Amino acid sequence: MLRRRFLSALPAAPAALAAARRPNVLIFLADDLGWHDVGFHGSEIATPNIDRLASQGVRFERAYSFPVCSPTRSGLMTGRSPMRLGVAYTVIRPWSNYGVPLGERFMSQAFLDAGYQTAIAGKWHLGHARRAFFPNARGFSSAYGHMNGAIDYFTHIRDGGLDWNRDGKSVREEGYSTFLLGDEATRFIRKRDKSRPFFLYVPFNSPHAPLQAPPEYLARYSSIADTRRRSYAAMTSAMDDTIGRVLGTLDSEDIAGDTLVLFFSDNGGPLPQGATNTPLRAGKGTTFEGGIRVPCCMRFPGRAAAGVVSQQVLTMCDYFPTLAAAAGVSPGGTLPLDGRNLWPAISSGRVVPRGDLFFSIGRANGLQYAIHRREWKLVREIPSSGAPTNLLFHILDDPNETTDLSAKHPALVADLTAAIDRWAALHPRDGVREGPQPDGYKAPPQWAEAAAP
Repeated sequence: MLRRRFLSALPAAPAALAAARRPNVLIFLADDLGWHDVGFHGSEIATPNIDRLASQGVRFERAYSFPVCSPTRSGLMTGRSPMRLGVAYTVIRPWSNYGVPLGERFMSQAFLDAGYQTAIAGKWHLGHARRAFFPNARGFSSAYGHMNGAIDYFTHIRDGGLDWNRDGKSVREEGYSTFLLGDEATRFIRKRDKSRPFFLYVPFNSPHAPLQAPPEYLARYSSIADTRRRSYAAMTSAMDDTIGRVLGTLDSEDIAGDTLVLFFSDNGGPLPQGATNTPLRAGKGTTFEGGIRVPCCMRFPGRAAAGVVSQQVLTMCDYFPTLAAAAGVSPGGTLPLDGRNLWPAISSGRVVPRGDLFFSIGRANGLQYAIHRREWKLVREIPSSGAPTNLLFHILDDPNETTDLSAKHPALVADLTAAIDRWAALHPRDGVREGPQPDGYKAPPQWAEAAAP
């Protein structure tokens, strides 16, 4: 039974929250979860625990991430555009020496400085070549999980090297990775210092490829003929059950009413891997809605109304300032945030204008961008050779991007392309770009121990 604390409908001032007990913050991040792959969007995949979060809190129907993982995670942690961070076009590959620049302040550092216990249990993907890029060096007092994406769910191997660690030291453990991350999250909650609030980040690797699920979960979906879809559904249900275990721990510890819980996906679903984004166009790796519009919900009993379906536009960059405001924590730092504090709107049930939103992805044949401006969206394709193409959509009337209006609004197209060009110019010269695996690449036997200082 959720206890109803923090009963004010309006955000309390930081000083007032400092005098009272600050709330706990728990972030669940799914990896490659499609728009239509949750129960509250009509999926055949059973996600009762994610659905419960949505019904007990605010469900956001216009939440956006980047087209792939590392950019979204970098924006989440810093509140700043992945373009500024040099992580706007691709993920940080295993052979990359890049990491989010060390001058950036992470959300975990802000909560740690405010007296929170901070922990991560999951996939990092923000830099692994130097220990200075590791979670423990970026505000997490406790860190457990893996550095790269696409690890084996059972062996925890990536490219032949063990990628499973605790606080920067490799560990060999048996078990399905999704379940191990849930075990760690519940253990952290139970063993926490009860005199202090916690900030817990649980970025799952599920349902990202490789498509691997425990047999008992595959059996749940034996009626699905497509083997990829069957595995994807089974992995999603395993993640949902794990989320349910963590939420159950909040209940058993009698702190559900004191905990803000955020759930969202790092990008749209990958269609070749069995995901569905119906009715949205395309999927992961594109700037069409199917690649960037993601399932998202937030529960904060007594502070955010339950059962609300919100049309508030928000992105992963907004979560740092928004969660900090909800908890009465100062973001701190000297660099300006691109994200906005939307907590006043969320807590009062209002919808406020968000301003321009930018997205980008490197593709095999060039670059693809998108900009959202109020009711309009432009998708701009810049091929490796040939002329750029532009598609303009009235995204409020045409959220599935079926009708190109660029020929009818040339001045608007010119204005939006100029805005994209200005934004793209923010990318640092040494930032990550998509490229082939280098000749002679070989993974280290243990990823954590291979990092430089």
